[in-house]
Amino acid sequence: MDAATYLKTQLSLALQAAFGAEYAEADPMLVPASNPQFGDYQANVAMGLVKKLGQSPRLIAQQVVDKLDVSAVCVPPNIAGPGFINFLLAPDYLAGEIRSIHQDPRLGVAKISQPQKIVVDFSSPNIAKEMHVGHLRSTIIGDCIAKVLEFRGHNVLRLNHVGDWGTQFGMLICYLQEVYPSALDTADALDIGDLVTFYKQAKIRFDEDEAFQTAARQKVVELQAGEELTIKAWKLLCEQSRREFQVIYDRLGVTLTERGESFYNPYLAETVAELDALQLVEVSEGAKCVFTEGFTNREGDPLPLIIQKSDGGYNYATTDLAAVRYRIRQDQADRVIYITDAGQGNHFAQFFQVANKAKWIPASTEIIHVPFGLVQGDDGKRLKTRSGDNVKLKELLDEAVDRARQDLTQRLAAEERSETLEFIENAAQTTGLGAVKYADLSQNRLSNYIFSFDKMLALQGNTAPYMLYAYVRVQGIGRKGNIDWNAVQTTKVVLTEGSEQVLAKHLLQFDTTLAELERDLYPNRLCQYLFELSQKFNQFFDRCPVLTASAEIKVSRLILCDLTARTLKLGLDLLGIEVLDRM
Repeated sequence: MDAATYLKTQLSLALQAAFGAEYAEADPMLVPASNPQFGDYQANVAMGLVKKLGQSPRLIAQQVVDKLDVSAVCVPPNIAGPGFINFLLAPDYLAGEIRSIHQDPRLGVAKISQPQKIVVDFSSPNIAKEMHVGHLRSTIIGDCIAKVLEFRGHNVLRLNHVGDWGTQFGMLICYLQEVYPSALDTADALDIGDLVTFYKQAKIRFDEDEAFQTAARQKVVELQAGEELTIKAWKLLCEQSRREFQVIYDRLGVTLTERGESFYNPYLAETVAELDALQLVEVSEGAKCVFTEGFTNREGDPLPLIIQKSDGGYNYATTDLAAVRYRIRQDQADRVIYITDAGQGNHFAQFFQVANKAKWIPASTEIIHVPFGLVQGDDGKRLKTRSGDNVKLKELLDEAVDRARQDLTQRLAAEERSETLEFIENAAQTTGLGAVKYADLSQNRLSNYIFSFDKMLALQGNTAPYMLYAYVRVQGIGRKGNIDWNAVQTTKVVLTEGSEQVLAKHLLQFDTTLAELERDLYPNRLCQYLFELSQKFNQFFDRCPVLTASAEIKVSRLILCDLTARTLKLGLDLLGIEVLDRM
């Protein structure tokens, strides 16, 4: 039992002993202390009982403290101000907890007792298009959330809901038949970049040429009907894009199970039929719709969710409804998490409402949209190339690695250090890719953020290089002292210095941080925890000699070093970032 849970339990017992059984369930109002000089935790329960008891908060607090036994974890509590009860964790308790989690391969993070089946829907690029910076956030936020849920013990299905169906394929196939027919029956007849160019040209043609538009829609009908040549062309285009996507995923270390829009095509008609049978469907201007509450157009009229167009075709909403229905009925998901940009918020709110109206979502199942803001340039606008195109993700990652390589080469020259090309390349890849991921994940996902290579590659501040440097510092201690970290064990941990205790207390918060991320799905909280851990370790490192300390103190401090490094490594791994032994 962690300190906070223990203190809440003891406060409840003290309230019961002081005022009667009816007060055992009173909220102890225990929170982390806002200022370390007051202690580690503060209970404000006395303030909440003033009206009920008709006594001063300080008198109430004193009666609680008189009945309170927290000696197992704290020094005797004190009362401050009008009636705040302050708790300071005892050094012996801290030492025992540090020793315990140091011996635990999971660093004190127990697997949950009731794991869930969780679907995480993320990344989701479109076939026949290159992944761009807009896919970065969904991909790495989704990967981080999936990693944390997996580490906590959940059964996670990582789904890539790629755009591999619909009008765009009829449009592209129709255009390629005219300008580059070999691309429809020969694998890799076109480079992916050329394919993207043809896609853009096909879109222009579709928007301007009514006859071409009709022909493209006919190709969609052939595709849906399974016409052999059209299906073959579609498969070739999908496979080429899929391989290009995989290059990016391999580079980012991201694993996904592809289940694109086409997967749900066989379920679209029955999805609409079921909604119709439930009397949720209305026909509006020839289209089948479900009207949802709270959504109106500019004129203030109700805004429907169209699930079947007037020409009989289906759209994104139909596919998403079929998908959530499948994920709950076939996948048996307890939690379905969708990670997309905030601009799709209304779409998710609408189709979630329809799914609930249809009673597809059991009370025990949670469906969640996890929105995120934009990646912006220095001008505060969506990050684009000079020509106005989306920045290709491959090129962005290449530049991050190139800049990391340049920074490292310059630093090695300044320090007159000689390293192998293999070392430089590995360090550049790890630092560059880690910097991009960390810069994104460290932001509150709801916020837009300005993309800056200079800031994300800095050795100081809340950056990946700063975390990596703290880890490297521990490895440096090991090399200098010829330490076998696997052999660092002791029957006793001694924490006498303030910076030792501050570091120890922070190390004990790792499990709480992951539990919060599991619940609220904000990766920046883990980043903030690791940043503060690095800061506290560096303060400890500067103030507390390790290798030159007395034997008992040396071992205790080595344990703090080792535990810090292991926590950093695990935390960064959950963010999708590798570590380095040297930089």
